[in-house]
Amino acid sequence: MENAGELDQEACYRAVLTRDARFDGRFFGCVKTTGIYCRPVCPARTPKRENMSFVVSAAAAEEAGFRACLRCRPETAPDMGAWRGTSNTVSRALALIEAGALDEGDVDALAGRLGVGERHLRRLFRQHLGAAPVSVAQTRRVLLAKALIHQTDLSMAQVALASGFGSVRRFNETFQALYGRPPSALRRRGERLHEGGVRLSLPYRPPYDWDAMVAALTSRGDRVEGRRWSRVLTRDVDGANGAVTVQPAEAGRVSVCVEADDLKALPGVLARVRRVFDLSADPEAIGRDLSADAALKPLVAARPGLRLPGDWVDDGAEAPNDRLVDETLAVRAQGWHPWRAYGALYLALAGIRRADLMENDDAKCAA
Repeated sequence: MENAGELDQEACYRAVLTRDARFDGRFFGCVKTTGIYCRPVCPARTPKRENMSFVVSAAAAEEAGFRACLRCRPETAPDMGAWRGTSNTVSRALALIEAGALDEGDVDALAGRLGVGERHLRRLFRQHLGAAPVSVAQTRRVLLAKALIHQTDLSMAQVALASGFGSVRRFNETFQALYGRPPSALRRRGERLHEGGVRLSLPYRPPYDWDAMVAALTSRGDRVEGRRWSRVLTRDVDGANGAVTVQPAEAGRVSVCVEADDLKALPGVLARVRRVFDLSADPEAIGRDLSADAALKPLVAARPGLRLPGDWVDDGAEAPNDRLVDETLAVRAQGWHPWRAYGALYLALAGIRRADLMENDDAKCAA
């Protein structure tokens, strides 16, 4: 799924008919008769085929005038990992947008940070996401706000601040335009969580090798107790003082608690949590591509949920999943693009060196 326009509309409809969870977050269905867009796993009655069209991102759906379904809640879908790696520039841009780059800046400044022209960046977003960068940023704000409304007891003014809206007025106007009602009307009192910071659950695509992730974070010196990871937030780095904790929740979800003295820092903190725990990874795509290498195929099959631990502070110069620290693997790793860092990680955990790979290749050639 390298391009937004390459979606097979009929295949998408078949996935919706069966509510196939493998496609959750990979595309969204837009219902022309209701003006609503849904996840493929939405429990509502499936509309007729002629009343549905499919887009690759929530931003594309909202830009086309559709509003998020209140039943399947698109903000709870896994991240758009299906296309990640197809465009390094888009991946870097999305990471910056997720951290709030367009909450106070503009697209031209974002393009400058990426070293590309504004028109080229817009073209890439249209190609890969079917929406403009500003639409992606707006959808991010709206979906984060919906998650905060459903999962926390924050006031509407606090939700507006924490989700990146510039003002409560703009927050109210956006929700009124999208849902025909004020944001407070979306709150369901039965879903409240206990107090103590902002608590959210973030989605990821199973499987997830939590033991390997915990071991990696512990070995590099992160603060880990059992399966609970924590970090102190500082104003210089994070825009607020406080703390964040992360631990696995139910399958496909991770529980995050953020205590910060400035809620404007929340989007950036959540973006860093996603990066550290590699929540946007697509295990199916990684496994499919890396398994083309005979040496990696059994390693991937043995640990299909292996994730790449990320840095809390990242310069965004290139996508973390394609970084290659061990340059001795450079030639072999050309075939692993765009998952070179995962390929190197699988080899390292298995204790396989470049020399071992060469010996195996020579042995096969001799045979």
